[in-house]
Amino acid sequence: MNKKVALIVFIIFSCILVSTALTLRPFGEPRSTEMDDYIIENAQNETGANNAVTSVVFDYRGFDTLGEATVLFTAVAGVLLVLRRYAHE
Repeated sequence: MNKKVALIVFIIFSCILVSTALTLRPFGEPRSTEMDDYIIENAQNETGANNAVTSVVFDYRGFDTLGEATVLFTAVAGVLLVLRRYAHE
């Protein structure tokens, strides 16, 4: 019974994976949006950064970047605490 369930789950997962891959745009042909043009034209004036990617990461999405850094720091600290406990035993 478990093999049948595993096979059904595998088939469903494979169908989802193939259908998702078929609906992707070709590599190297991104969709151009108004936000792209806005950032390219105004990033240096609004943020003072010479690099548009840097201005997006640190200025436009600064709180998001801070949240990601906090999550990564917490994960590393948790792993170190767990490994430290096992090292002393």
